[in-house]
Amino acid sequence: MSNWTITEKENSKGELTVTLSGERWLKAQEKAFNEIAKEVEIKGFRKGQAPKALVEKQVSEGLILSEAVNEIANDLLQEGIKEHDLWPVDRPELSVNAISKQEVEMVFTIIVKPEVELGEYKGLNYEIEDVEISNEKVDAEIERMRQNYAEITVKEDAAEDGDIVVIDFEGFKDGVAFEGGKAEGHELKLGSNSFIPGFESQLIGTKAGDSKDVELSFPEDYHVEDLKGAPVVFKVTVHEVKETILPEVNDDFAQDLNIPEVETVEQLKERIKSDMENQEKDKAENEALDKLLTEVVDNASVNIPQRMIEDETDQMIQEFAQRLQQQNFGLNQFLQMTNQSIDDIRSQFEIDATSKVKLRLVLETIADKENLVADEDAINDEYQKIADQYQMELDKVKELIPAESLEYDVKMRKALDFVKDSAIK
Repeated sequence: MSNWTITEKENSKGELTVTLSGERWLKAQEKAFNEIAKEVEIKGFRKGQAPKALVEKQVSEGLILSEAVNEIANDLLQEGIKEHDLWPVDRPELSVNAISKQEVEMVFTIIVKPEVELGEYKGLNYEIEDVEISNEKVDAEIERMRQNYAEITVKEDAAEDGDIVVIDFEGFKDGVAFEGGKAEGHELKLGSNSFIPGFESQLIGTKAGDSKDVELSFPEDYHVEDLKGAPVVFKVTVHEVKETILPEVNDDFAQDLNIPEVETVEQLKERIKSDMENQEKDKAENEALDKLLTEVVDNASVNIPQRMIEDETDQMIQEFAQRLQQQNFGLNQFLQMTNQSIDDIRSQFEIDATSKVKLRLVLETIADKENLVADEDAINDEYQKIADQYQMELDKVKELIPAESLEYDVKMRKALDFVKDSAIK
């Protein structure tokens, strides 16, 4: 027999208490004993084959009771969650208040999804800014394309702004070489401002084979303490000077880009303008939607359990680490380079994590209030989109992704669309 009581505590935390006795508790102890007996070794018998009476002398009552709790706790928890219609957001913590062969009292400390008090979410302003692409933006994009198709050639003449010089250099402070100030065969584009101010400009006019002392001072805010504001001399040897030859913007250039249905410069400009308009429209729509959802979330009230925020923060950090890994860059390397600790990163991510959790809770509540459901057709459409996107067989996608997962995603999107469709445009 089992008896349940539930005690609500602060911030979506509660205690679910169950008292279990009778045949079910005795059976749990018997099963626990049998599992323990399989591992007991008694001289003269094979492992797990000793008579029950001998095993009972070897195994403490406390161990049997403890294993019996482990054996039955999860089933009891699921029954309690169902009976009290609870929605846990994390694995409950278990403690045992009292235990004997006749009876056990377990307490599950459980964090449940908090209640959301919705504010205004219908009839809000949803204004998308008009998008206009100027000729200057189109020309700038064409210039970027020219740079991508540029030809780099060695030149005999003196280096000019925009040229690339291949150099060896070594830096000296008070006549002593300093750490990190030496390189060989380094390619530097003059005018790129990638070196200390004053370095690149002093190489304009140099030719291959030239050697030059470049005198300058480090900036006062330089990241190396010993070099802040320090006057130094770089001994530089120029090995090569290269110039960038940009392609002429004509129909041949347009065709060389291999863009479908683009044969002329005019067609290229039209395509660029169209693509940029679409990108800017998407950006404007996303910004308008973010503004709308921010207002919906700000209008709502909810006391979010800290555990939900911590879990979301952990997930975001894990995804960030995976993105770094894809670039062959570890999280620890990133922390060292940016002079940050993992706690610094957590603090930064926690702000966004809180916003994401609150938005999710608000959309869930709107979906429930407006009776928005994910029907079978909507779920199948979602499966098909995924199959098309990743060029997979539909049946394979259904094997990999549970319908419940897509059901939630569809429901959330319907809630988002509801807010957007009911807004004043």
